[in-house]
Amino acid sequence: MTKKRITSFDVAEKSGVSRTTVSLVLNNIADIRISPETRQRVLDAAKELGYHPDSAGRKLASGHTYNIGLVLRQSRDQVFADSLLPKVAMGVNQAAEDLGFQVLLKALEPDNINGYIRLIQENHVDGIILSGPQQDDLEIINLYKEGFPIVLMGQLPGSNLPFVDIDAIKGSKMAVSHLIDNGHTRIGMITNASLKYTSAQQRHSGYLQALAEAGIAEDKLLLQEGNYTPTSGYEAMKKLLDVNPTLSAVFIASDVVAKGAMQAITEADLRIPKDVSVVGFDDIPLADYFDPPLTTVRIPSYQLGRVAGINLIHLIKGDVLEQNEVFLDSELIIRNSSALRKGAS
Repeated sequence: MTKKRITSFDVAEKSGVSRTTVSLVLNNIADIRISPETRQRVLDAAKELGYHPDSAGRKLASGHTYNIGLVLRQSRDQVFADSLLPKVAMGVNQAAEDLGFQVLLKALEPDNINGYIRLIQENHVDGIILSGPQQDDLEIINLYKEGFPIVLMGQLPGSNLPFVDIDAIKGSKMAVSHLIDNGHTRIGMITNASLKYTSAQQRHSGYLQALAEAGIAEDKLLLQEGNYTPTSGYEAMKKLLDVNPTLSAVFIASDVVAKGAMQAITEADLRIPKDVSVVGFDDIPLADYFDPPLTTVRIPSYQLGRVAGINLIHLIKGDVLEQNEVFLDSELIIRNSSALRKGAS
């Protein structure tokens, strides 16, 4: 069960006035005929109850729009390449439908620093689910501090924004440890996105932790950044192979990015997994149909969307979440793209 926070309704009930009057007093609306006595009674009640108006409260005083925004911090091209999005969106939509809300999907270019404000103003959403937060995203932090309901899919370390996520460090460590257990020591990594994204940083951290625990030194030449698309994986893999002729395995922190990387390996006349083992991340619906089928970390994409949707609507309705930080489990799915290193026993 969720614990109810103090709302303007509670202040109205305690002070014996309407909720509209409470809103007018606490938001200091000018040119409204409210007696000094009534005004003071509302202020005293709010103080006693510990209620503080915020931007969300001011907006919702006139009623919910019953719309929530699912915001993707990606370009349109990146969104079109995102094979996980349908399942995530289905989860958000199911939560919204169950609770009487609708979902508006919005792709927001990574360098669009004023995008959230416009989304709120133009689409009239009651709250936002943000997928793919960036480490330096001050706008979303400020909006949350002002009281606007926000739930992240992903994390912003150092902030107190509520989130739903998987333990990407643990999942990535599991993927790389699988390669190490198969005798690989020269293991490359291609990130899912730029390292300015928290998810990319976490997946990279898991990679480094697995190497460190196995006593394998980090080699910066084994790292390339992807950018959500197969093309970025193709280009990154070509660079890895150019400077690392002894590379025997690669961890690619996105199955979509891995698709392009596998093509680059094949074009280099190398065989998967005999010459280069490949492990991905996400377990997109097509991963089982790659050539060869992709070993990868499966994440519960539908549940990510559903839990984020439920938690956001709780915030919109004024509930206090039981858990501000929700982690869902992932698992390693072993298929044919990974194998023992040649010569290993």
